[in-house]
Amino acid sequence: MSEKKKRPSVWGEAKSIMWAHRHRIGLGLLLIAVSRPAAFVLPFAGKLVIGEVHGNGRTELLVPIAIAVAISTLVQASTTFALSQILGVAAQRLIMDMRKRVQQHVIRLPTSYFDSTKSGVLISRIMTDAEGVRNLVGTGLVQVIGGLTTASIALSILFYTNWQLTAIILIVLVLFGGGMAYAFSTLRPLFRERGELNALATGRLTEALGGIRVVKAYTAERREDLMFAQSVHRLFRNIARAVTGVAAITAMTTAIGGVIGVIMILFGGRALVNGQMTVDELFLYISCTVLVAAPLVQIASISTQFSEAFAGLDRIREIRSTLTEDERDDERNPIENVRGDILFENVSFEYDEDVPVLKEVSFDAPVGSTTALVGSSGSGKSTLIGLVLAFHRPKSGTIRVDGVDLDTLRLRSYRENVGVVLQDNFLFDGTIAENIAYARPHAPRPEIEDAGRIAHCTEFVNEFEDGYNTIVGERGVKLSGGQRQRVAIARAILADPQILILDEATSSLDSESEQYIQDGLSKLREGRTTFVIAHRLSTVRSSDQILVLEDGEVVERGTHDELIAHDGRYKELYDKQYHLEQNRFINPGEEFNSVSADA
Repeated sequence: MSEKKKRPSVWGEAKSIMWAHRHRIGLGLLLIAVSRPAAFVLPFAGKLVIGEVHGNGRTELLVPIAIAVAISTLVQASTTFALSQILGVAAQRLIMDMRKRVQQHVIRLPTSYFDSTKSGVLISRIMTDAEGVRNLVGTGLVQVIGGLTTASIALSILFYTNWQLTAIILIVLVLFGGGMAYAFSTLRPLFRERGELNALATGRLTEALGGIRVVKAYTAERREDLMFAQSVHRLFRNIARAVTGVAAITAMTTAIGGVIGVIMILFGGRALVNGQMTVDELFLYISCTVLVAAPLVQIASISTQFSEAFAGLDRIREIRSTLTEDERDDERNPIENVRGDILFENVSFEYDEDVPVLKEVSFDAPVGSTTALVGSSGSGKSTLIGLVLAFHRPKSGTIRVDGVDLDTLRLRSYRENVGVVLQDNFLFDGTIAENIAYARPHAPRPEIEDAGRIAHCTEFVNEFEDGYNTIVGERGVKLSGGQRQRVAIARAILADPQILILDEATSSLDSESEQYIQDGLSKLREGRTTFVIAHRLSTVRSSDQILVLEDGEVVERGTHDELIAHDGRYKELYDKQYHLEQNRFINPGEEFNSVSADA
């Protein structure tokens, strides 16, 4: 279970984001302060045309009125453009910064988090959820404030012109506001759920495309079709409900306009007939009523975007509340000049509560020694390697590096001294050279090719037209399993680590290639502390010590000769595999199947 850290509420986080961009928002509000009063020029111009020009025959006012309207229009157009540039760019910068922060946090989460969370879900959090926060600093926020300002000014004019009619309209608007508040309280959970459903659908699709060869090999296309269809149907139902809610809000705003229109006709018309209002006053009143209602409709639309933004921010906040594995690295000690003495003292570990995977494991791997781990599947070998890599922390006991508790060392400085070739020899979509140089991106080309030569990559690289510049494809799909394995070994060689971990490093190689690799690895292991999990027990014969694990415990330890002489579990595994190999030699058509020493 990943640890959680206390983070501010979603409202607190939203306020901190807006505060960080307060200068741009302030400039936007200043532009709104200039733009909104200009919106009242046209209503008053119409009043003057009706009352003064038409009623009193003052035609000399037409040109000044037209100039005033033209200037006000120019002011509104220029401020609108400036707002989109100032706040629109700020919003996109916020999205970029948010994506960077979430990605930086996610990639530093413990490996246990990735074991229980689909990559598609995390991609959705980084890319999709961050998109919604633009509304917190974009034009939406300023438009809401500007709309409320315009509505307030217009409402004051309405009260001054006819307070009885305005009181009736205000009651209608209050009822409308209450309906809007209820609608948004209903929509926000839908937006949050939509993000989760979208992430699940994306996650399954990512898995299916990543494992497309397995899907095709087992003719599972229809099964994947069904699972994806179920995901997108759930997403559709959520979106349909949200669309219905948004449509209800839109219908409500349309209805409110109609209700206000009816009120204006009934009460405004009666006031005009009774001489309580003049024609120019009624025109001004109708224009100001529009200036009250239009911002409210706009606010309704923007509020929907705010609901979506807060839902996305809430999901991002949930991930960022999980502690990263280097969260407390500042409190830990840096480590320099690692020699590589690894000591386990009564180390126990469990993934699930009260289900131990390692039990009181103790051993010493001296500087420059090779420690081999053997045992049946599920015995704890890979877990032990994960502890050496600091992917996990012991539940009890201590792991010491050069006499210092690993838990007190900074992860980055420790891992810079570790090289690894795992069972899953993952390659990135780039060139062979770039994959070899992953640990040292700026390594000189001769060193990259030298590492490739030691790992016997040169033999297949020379067959490609572009040599080391050959693109390997996603996950190295353009290379065979053995070729990918050699590139991964070359990557570890170039890293020049003091602690070397080989988890089934030769499992994808044929016998001839394995012999070449073993020669290279023998040179690589010199002077380095090495941990080996080997599929073939014949490859661990030269190890300084062999640990035999069963059910999370070290049941035997010693050199190959000592363990053979002991006639225990190791000899049993070795004899079983030896007979299988002999049988394969006698019957070349039979597949080699080593079930006794799986990692």
